[in-house]
Amino acid sequence: MDMRKLVGRNFGRLRKAKGFTQEGFAEASGFTQQYISGLETGRRNPTVVTLFELAGTLGVSHVDLVVPDDEARSERTRSGKRK
Repeated sequence: MDMRKLVGRNFGRLRKAKGFTQEGFAEASGFTQQYISGLETGRRNPTVVTLFELAGTLGVSHVDLVVPDDEARSERTRSGKRK
């Protein structure tokens, strides 16, 4: 499981659910829109501190950003690994 992609998918889903555009989130959080875009596409590798800051702006737990989603679970199943 590629954690960068997982965090990006979770972050993008949560950002949209909270009604933020990438630009709006950038303004609220202090991160750049380019960083947010890179995060969502799995090109960024956020630190633990960054995960806390992102989650805080979203109003969610940092754990929500790393919880395996359906895609990650199906990747594990295809590779023969169990939960």
